[in-house]
Amino acid sequence: MNSRECLLVALNRREPDRVPCDLGSTQVTGIHVVAFQRLRQELGLLPGAAQLCDVVQQLAWPDDDFVERLGVDVRGLFPRNSHNWNVHEQDAGASWIYHDEWGITHRRPKPDGLYYSIVQVPLPGPGLTVEEIKNHPWPDMADPRRISGLRAQAERYRSLGYGVVLKSPFAGIFEMAQRVVGMEHCLVMMATDHKVAGALLDRLLELKLAFWEMALPLLADVVDVVAEFDDYGTQTSQLISPRMFRQQLKPRLQVLFRRIQELAPGARRFFHSCGNVRPLLPDFLEVGVEILNPVHIRATDMEAVALKRDFGDALVFWGGGVDSQGVLPTGTPQQVKDDVRRNVEALAPGGGYVFSVVHNIQADVPPENILAMREALHEYGVYS
Repeated sequence: MNSRECLLVALNRREPDRVPCDLGSTQVTGIHVVAFQRLRQELGLLPGAAQLCDVVQQLAWPDDDFVERLGVDVRGLFPRNSHNWNVHEQDAGASWIYHDEWGITHRRPKPDGLYYSIVQVPLPGPGLTVEEIKNHPWPDMADPRRISGLRAQAERYRSLGYGVVLKSPFAGIFEMAQRVVGMEHCLVMMATDHKVAGALLDRLLELKLAFWEMALPLLADVVDVVAEFDDYGTQTSQLISPRMFRQQLKPRLQVLFRRIQELAPGARRFFHSCGNVRPLLPDFLEVGVEILNPVHIRATDMEAVALKRDFGDALVFWGGGVDSQGVLPTGTPQQVKDDVRRNVEALAPGGGYVFSVVHNIQADVPPENILAMREALHEYGVYS
């Protein structure tokens, strides 16, 4: 099987010849540019200035030679967005400052800050009104420049035998609301002012729909997976109660995924949420999610064996191949291999599994541990 064939069999919850592997097809399965450059050197690949697919997170765009050497099966399409388009970094002395298309201000410390963090939001504080939300200069998500060149890129990836993922150009409705008004204000507003919170969430849903309604008629036939993102989980529980999720977010997700399915009926629907989201998994299925990312194996109630047992007949699991919080950055190569083996043995049987780390490989991960991860997948990720 080539890479795409292997991926499609796995997405149909059947066993291909091996577990397909993703590294870098999305901004939640990627690799920090520092770790990327070190790994290229370890692999003996030619050095060079790495292209970033996400400036805010400092994620590298995996080069063809890198992808081929590591045996990656999936390539990603990155629409132009606030993390990779018109990013004008300003020198602010002790840090770099960046003002994005949403009106958000980001800061990265000097001399070697590893990523940008939000330091100012465009609609802060209490007292926000529906009119202010309406009048905010929102970015144009229907701008066709956002997908310029992506069809040719997808066709090239297809010709090389890769599976293709098309990602949303901005974070989830809930996460983006927090970025626009501030996390504390967003949560308080959702609890105390449903009218204003609803206006904000509805506006973000409209922007989501505007992008997909522009992009999918032009790209749906050359992509295998459509990826959406949000974050509802913490290490131990959820950021908001399941009741609040079902009242305020689930109906909007239902609209979003229904429209994606209408526009791209042949593509699988991928949804990312970090942390413990086990109580929400039945809801994800009800709104049309087919692929869960990540499998946050260190979070409470997200044990790989139990998830596969209870949801493996309905969900494809994408991720959870190795613990990216502890084992991958600080463990020995043998500990990495042992962790990969445990997780692959739990998630791979019967198909429905795509290997990736729990989340992005960060700058402190040594190259020998990434290579140990790859070796373990090649050893244990083969179906008999």
